[in-house]
Amino acid sequence: MNFLRRLFGSGDNNRERDGAIHLYVECGRCHAVVHVRVDPRNDLLPEYGDGDDLMGYRLIKEIMDSRCFRLMRAEIEYDARRREINRTIEGGVFITRDEYEQRRPPQSSPSRD
Repeated sequence: MNFLRRLFGSGDNNRERDGAIHLYVECGRCHAVVHVRVDPRNDLLPEYGDGDDLMGYRLIKEIMDSRCFRLMRAEIEYDARRREINRTIEGGVFITRDEYEQRRPPQSSPSRD
């Protein structure tokens, strides 16, 4: 059984090891919570200084909740080693993973007929 868990992932622990950036946000209007997975290898935009010197990366992500469908715009700056420097969001607020887990909508299971 452990083989299958390692192969397909076992939920929460897999989230930390997948190499992704996980954003948790709350809509400023309806207070719905949203989880967004970002692939840093493909979604970060490189920023260059004078010449061809890599200065860092920028992530611009538009996020929509499933309740009021309001668009939120997150912007995160990273240094050249992909360490976060600054983050801002319009139309919502960043929350922690724990806050998201406590408030997320219940998972619906597929119906069996």
